[in-house]
Order: sequence, then structure tokens, then C-alpha cells
Amino acid sequence: MDTAFLITAFVTLFVIIDPIGMTPLFVALTRGMGPSRRRAIAVRACVTAALLLILFAALGEAVLGFVGISMPAFRIAGGLLLFLTALEMLFERRGARRKGQADAAEEDEGDDPSIFPLAIPLIAGPGAIATVILLAGQKPGVEGLAYVIAVMLSVVGLVFLMFLMGDLLERALGHVGINVVTRLLGMLLAALAVQFVLDGLRGFGLAG
Repeated sequence: MDTAFLITAFVTLFVIIDPIGMTPLFVALTRGMGPSRRRAIAVRACVTAALLLILFAALGEAVLGFVGISMPAFRIAGGLLLFLTALEMLFERRGARRKGQADAAEEDEGDDPSIFPLAIPLIAGPGAIATVILLAGQKPGVEGLAYVIAVMLSVVGLVFLMFLMGDLLERALGHVGINVVTRLLGMLLAALAVQFVLDGLRGFGLAG
């Protein structure tokens, strides 16, 4: 077992995915939802992200190349979509849509952040995808792929555990605290979205 490679891969993916920093975002995106629906969203987000990262770890850039998508283009698209979500958080559009819904069963089932933006691009974003591709390339072969997938699953597992603790965080912050955190995270998401776009433009040689 290549312990040094496993440690390096874990630290890299942990920093890129950031399970701790993503928990307040999960709370903000699932405000007003019941515990059971929040758990279901956490499961869908983590399973979807894990499957996507396994796919890219196994097939690498060939997946994007097959459909004619470059990594810079993927970064720009992800950034633009993430920016729309950031605007909703900043102007409380998500909260307004849920206002007056006393029963969780009456919530709009179409308003589900599990796939976007949680699974893509927050957990399995361009950075995480690029990381698993690079890690798999550093240690080619079935054994190396198994190492990368095992490390990635452990990090996504940590994300899931942190998401399950979202209720505790929400109770600790309270309504006003969540409002403040939601807007702050909206600003951070907007900045992250712009960074994704700039990285994509830089990949095309259009930005310094």
C-alpha cells in the first residue's frame, strides 16, 4: 500500500471539496425543509457526486473529449450556473418561494438542490474532477484507480456526515443567523462562480 500517495490524495481532495465549509451552504440551500427531505437531498447529492467522480477517475478527460467539451468550457458553464444560485441566495428568492409552506410535504418537489448545485458543481466541481483525473494519472492501473476511488469515497462520506449535522448548525444559528450566513455564502458563491469563469477563460488564453 502506497501510504504517501493515499495521504496526499486525501489531503488534496479534502481541501478541494471542503466538507466543513460546505455544511453551512447545505443548511442555507435546504432552509425550511423537513429533516427527512434534508437527509434525502444529502444522500442524492453525495451519491451523485461520488458516481460522477468515479466516472471521471476511471475515464478521465476522455469523457469530456467524447462529447467535445474541454475542461475550461466545463469551468465556465459551472461558474455561470453557480452564479445564478448565488443571486437567489443573496436576494432570498429561495426563501420567498417557500414562505407559507407549513408542511414539508407541500414543498415544491422541483426545488431540489441535490443535483445542482450540491452534487455539481460544489462537491463534484471542476476542481474535484480535475483532481481525481490527475491523481488517477499519477498512479495508473487498477490498483491506483482503486486507491483514488477509496480516498474520494472517504471524503464524500465526510461531506455526508457533515450534512447530517446541518440541523444542529441551523438550531445553533437561529433564523437571524441563518439569514446572515445565507447572504454571506451567497457573496462567497458569487465570487467562486466568477473565479470558475476566469479560470475557464484563462484556459482558453483569454484572461491573464
